[in-house]
Amino acid sequence: MKKTVTTLADGRELIYYDAGDDTVRDAVDERPLDPPASGSEIRHDPLLGDAVAIASHRQARTYHPPADECPLCPSRDGRQSEIPAADYEVVVFENRFPSLAGRTGRCEVVCFTSDHDASFADLTEERAALVLEAWTDRTAELAAHPQVRQVYCFENRGAEIGVTLAHPHGQIYAFPFTTPRTALMQRRAAEHRAATGRNLFDDVVARERADVERVVLEGEHWTAFVPYAAHWPYEVHLYPNRRVPDLRALDDAARTEFPQIYLELLRRFDRIFGPDEPPTPYIAAWHQAPFHDAERDEFGLHLELFTVRRTSGKLKYLAGTESGMSVFINDVPPEAAARRLREVAGK
Repeated sequence: MKKTVTTLADGRELIYYDAGDDTVRDAVDERPLDPPASGSEIRHDPLLGDAVAIASHRQARTYHPPADECPLCPSRDGRQSEIPAADYEVVVFENRFPSLAGRTGRCEVVCFTSDHDASFADLTEERAALVLEAWTDRTAELAAHPQVRQVYCFENRGAEIGVTLAHPHGQIYAFPFTTPRTALMQRRAAEHRAATGRNLFDDVVARERADVERVVLEGEHWTAFVPYAAHWPYEVHLYPNRRVPDLRALDDAARTEFPQIYLELLRRFDRIFGPDEPPTPYIAAWHQAPFHDAERDEFGLHLELFTVRRTSGKLKYLAGTESGMSVFINDVPPEAAARRLREVAGK
């Protein structure tokens, strides 16, 4: 992998990731850009202890532009975009409209391909491996920032999720705090260790691998399963079989197998509702251990993939119980979801 670091016209960092060591990246961003807005602040809810990012400047962010004005496509034919090069493999750059910036953290955009009409599931195994290298490299780089507590790599796909740019891309958030969901997992892991002497993440994976009924895909180094108490209609958790706290700790064997497992999983997601349905909207979220934490080795790196579509033409809305009380009601039994995801293998 070759990594080329440059800057955009307004001073934001942009990084090219290329599979070939001989790739040259020397295109210059010539747009007349003002310095990026960075007026976000973190406020804490006194009742729940949650952190809320207030970022009013994001109201002006780009919203559903036509394909020929996509800011994530390469700069071609006299049209300048966020990526100065005329083509690229994988690119990461600082978000122009960040939710977190400066002392409140950092937000980055990850473009998986220059093909505007593709999706992650369309990538080759080699390109998916390069994306994994980019996620890992950014985790390592951001971990070195003194204000960063946790790095979150994720992808939102589909207008139903709220995506405002159709180009295949994801994001990376570097939080200055441990997120509430992660903190809850850590508390549960500590309680489990105190009660049983065992690791919670190890026990969850071992239970699913032994039970088999909810396992969707099983490789030598990764296991994908629908969790016993899935919150979403179709939800899959992907774990390395050897527990590690974050992406940096994956060994070469796990890195090699990951693209095969993950691409097959995404392709099955697109087949859940049949060939006449539009692509399945989803969120793919990496859960990594917070940094500077004495118990971080107790955490188990994993990816959670889920869709808000519950059946053909119908979405799962977070209504009264979910939004008001954080009590999820799932219309699709996890065992039925796992069975469907096995049925659509390789079709």
